[in-house]
Amino acid sequence: MNRIITIAGLILAFASTMWAQPQVNVQPMPGEKKVNVLIDGELFTSYIWPESIKKPVLWPVVTAGGNEVTRQFPLKNKAGERADHPHHVGVWLNYGDVNGLDFWNNSEAIPEEKAGNYGTIYHESIGTTKSGKGQGLLVTSAAWKDNSGKVLLNEVSEFVFSVQGQTRIIDRSTVLRAVNGKVKITDNKEGMFAIRVTRELELPSTGKVQLTDSHGNVTEVDASDDKTATGSYLSSEGITDDDVWSTRGSWMKLSGVIEGEKVAIVIFDHPSNPGYPTYWHARGYGLFAANTLGQKVFSNGKEELNFEIDNGQSATFNYRLAVFSSDPSVMEIEKMAKEFDRK
Repeated sequence: MNRIITIAGLILAFASTMWAQPQVNVQPMPGEKKVNVLIDGELFTSYIWPESIKKPVLWPVVTAGGNEVTRQFPLKNKAGERADHPHHVGVWLNYGDVNGLDFWNNSEAIPEEKAGNYGTIYHESIGTTKSGKGQGLLVTSAAWKDNSGKVLLNEVSEFVFSVQGQTRIIDRSTVLRAVNGKVKITDNKEGMFAIRVTRELELPSTGKVQLTDSHGNVTEVDASDDKTATGSYLSSEGITDDDVWSTRGSWMKLSGVIEGEKVAIVIFDHPSNPGYPTYWHARGYGLFAANTLGQKVFSNGKEELNFEIDNGQSATFNYRLAVFSSDPSVMEIEKMAKEFDRK
């Protein structure tokens, strides 16, 4: 009798957990050049492709507590944010040397006479979209083109948006196929899967820093007097803060406080990626990137990859970005890393 009651209780608890899963809605809005991802009706993120930026991105990214972890510049003005690196927008994937072209640094700030040195990733179509309890799916296609319009790479990306309690997760799997000859992705520090974070998640610093006001005007302030930045890095290898740059690790955490909410962003590399475990192009000023391919610059020339994709062949890259409304322990992160490794 007790065993029957116990089994019934477990079934009821499981059913209750399933019922409690939030609804993840993936809503294409092609007229506005975006796809909204909502969790129980509240915005988590949007996949966007405005003409003002040179690649599709996820922007903004919002915590369960309602705070944006992504920087708003250059798409919006927010008082107290940095106005540097206009190519750092939301969450993105691209690279600084693809057949000699710089896809990473391209933006509207590049003068016309230098445009031939840069490449652009053009959104092409929305494929499969699925909404459901606890998880949503978005599949997109894009083309990596030179300044003349020649396609170097066709891209198909699958985004899985999921929820674990108060943690929101983005799994990105991107397939890059060479379609007009061999594509050389030469070692370069500018890559590859990245997020540019809000001022609150930057590392505290000293010296002068240029910040915008609510109208976009730039003023210079003393960073040591600005108490907004609360960020701190921790790598899977136990390395912290500014020392994480150019080190290897299977994951990296950036934690801080936004409007009283403890927040952490964790990026996970996947064992199937070329160059695993990734080098980290993670900076105190708010750039947080996993660069699996830029080995030469990060190792001071001791290693070199110079990744290539032969014509007609493809390469796949898998990353996870988890947004915690907490400061997760190493044990919690390692548990999630093992779960992601099995995907």
